[in-house]
Amino acid sequence: MSGPRVNSFFLGNSSGVNFSIILSPINEETGKLQLANCSGSKRAGDWNLNVTPGMNTSKVTISLTRNLQLCLPNATDCCTTPLCVVETLQVLACHDSVILAHLLIQAEIYANSSFTGNVSENATVIPNQVFQPLGSCPCDLTAGACDVRCCCDLECTPDLQQLFNESCFTGVFGGDVNPPFDQLCSSQTMEYTPDWFPFLCVQSSLNNTPFLGYFYHGSVSIPGVPPFKIPLQTSPGKLFTGYRQGDPIMTEENECFTIPQQSMAGQCVGNAPVVYLQNFDVKCLTHLASYKEELPHDVRINSGTGDFIQQNVIYRTVTDMGKFITESESLHTAEVLCQNVTFAEDYTFVWKDKNIEQINVTVFLGSLCEGEILTQRFTANFLSLKSTNAAELFGNPGYQVGKPVKAANMNASDTSGSLNIWQPAGRGLCTSATYTPVLFGLDSLSGCILEVGINEDCSLLRGNVTEKLNSLIQATHIGKRDNSSYSDLSDWVEIIRLDPFNSETNVSSGNLKGICPDIPANLNIRLIFADVGAIQGIPQQEILAVQISYSTVIWQFQCGLTCENSISFLPITASVQFIKVPAQPPIPMTRFWINFTEFDCNRNDVCWPQLFYPLTRFYTGEPYSQCLAKGLSLAFLVLLAAIMSNPWFSKLWNSFLV
Repeated sequence: MSGPRVNSFFLGNSSGVNFSIILSPINEETGKLQLANCSGSKRAGDWNLNVTPGMNTSKVTISLTRNLQLCLPNATDCCTTPLCVVETLQVLACHDSVILAHLLIQAEIYANSSFTGNVSENATVIPNQVFQPLGSCPCDLTAGACDVRCCCDLECTPDLQQLFNESCFTGVFGGDVNPPFDQLCSSQTMEYTPDWFPFLCVQSSLNNTPFLGYFYHGSVSIPGVPPFKIPLQTSPGKLFTGYRQGDPIMTEENECFTIPQQSMAGQCVGNAPVVYLQNFDVKCLTHLASYKEELPHDVRINSGTGDFIQQNVIYRTVTDMGKFITESESLHTAEVLCQNVTFAEDYTFVWKDKNIEQINVTVFLGSLCEGEILTQRFTANFLSLKSTNAAELFGNPGYQVGKPVKAANMNASDTSGSLNIWQPAGRGLCTSATYTPVLFGLDSLSGCILEVGINEDCSLLRGNVTEKLNSLIQATHIGKRDNSSYSDLSDWVEIIRLDPFNSETNVSSGNLKGICPDIPANLNIRLIFADVGAIQGIPQQEILAVQISYSTVIWQFQCGLTCENSISFLPITASVQFIKVPAQPPIPMTRFWINFTEFDCNRNDVCWPQLFYPLTRFYTGEPYSQCLAKGLSLAFLVLLAAIMSNPWFSKLWNSFLV
């Protein structure tokens, strides 16, 4: 620890548990700590121990009570050196003189560097950076203390500088605020200096440097963040000819209609555009201090024909707050600031052909207080107007990247199934983890932690882990397409299951205490898909096969200081991999093409079929129009040369001159 206070947590029931803290000096001869015992108290030297009991977790706080100010002349109860406290502590949790838990703390605390003297009324004059650097030592970041590796820091004593004298910060940050720049004639920092450098280098003094403001005195323009916009169409007629799959949905102000969504980095972006015929379901974490109101619901949407439709908004109040409030800090104050915020928004876009017919929005409101973390949820679903049973019938029946994989359980009366992976929460335990569906085309890896005791039976552990993994797959078949019908078995592929233990596998019983081999801790889900066609230029993708297998590990109990009455952790994972294969096997080559290699470009240096390759559509080095224009120009020059080389052309030319 490097501060005057540190927190830790004791897991389990703390009733009857005695917490104590002791100072543990190191024996100079042996270099070992003294043996710990349960005879300590909650105060040792300048340290206090405070325990806040909870239901299954107790908060243990260790705090320092002494003054951390540097000593002024004729002062006491202060720090004589910058490194004020160097001590070793031991925190013990005992029950009936038996040590249940042990925590070792190495404390190295420096004195406070805050100013405690009289404040001068004289204002600090900030120099003009055009003529003089604002700070001669930019790495000097801490007032009244030595910054490590900052050799220009005047507060670093010679003894401290010897510790990092050979690894000082370089460049402007390290104090060289006026270095010679590469364009200077006297500068030889460039590794490869071109021959023309002496003719084009800058001959100037070091006072005239680009690190100051001499080279430019123009006005400064403040850059603005441009919204999602498209150029306005000035041609008469309709402003829009309909949406295609993948087009952004536009508003009346000719801007993209936005809903918070997740970026590639996993963070939530508030102004992400909504794409036509692309569903999503995202969750965003926020708290009261960073909460922002989303786009107002009175924005009218372009239907796709140039007309504008209004959103149909329904407001509801959240009754079960536990589904959205994922963490709550203990606030014991009487007055806690709360605010009515949006917990979830559900958008339903009713579409037909290339147009949007209707937008229904359901907004869930609730009260969010200080100290609470809210999990906001935003969903968007596109529902076809031709759908009579609320089923999604897209124009493209194949899967689209990011859509949930459709599953079915053909052995149950209710054929709807699920294919999920874990979405851990809190401490990442399997008991508190929730499920999230597998999304098509997105390889993923998730897992959770299973608590295992030292006396765990290996057979029961294997069964428990297998049950946890199988709970992710509540299905026997996977839909080939996104619109697979539950009544047509040909629309589904059966899941191929490779059981972790079969009759040919010898499973070790694990006679050693705390060691269990052959634990199926990894679930591997492989989905094979292919492009089987295209609709309006968009590939139609189908799932061809699904395989589920297990990978085993050897679990071994990890002991701390003691192995009694403690638990260990076993991480179990589930991975999803999408493998793309050709929709049809390639046509086998005939004996003629195998033996006749004259026109085979892969086995010949001269490839006659590719003579006019730059004029074909397969060449993507430059636009096709430019390739065509260059080809026609070349053909014209060849034709002109052929005509001028003909004898009758010279006769015609001579007669014309006469």
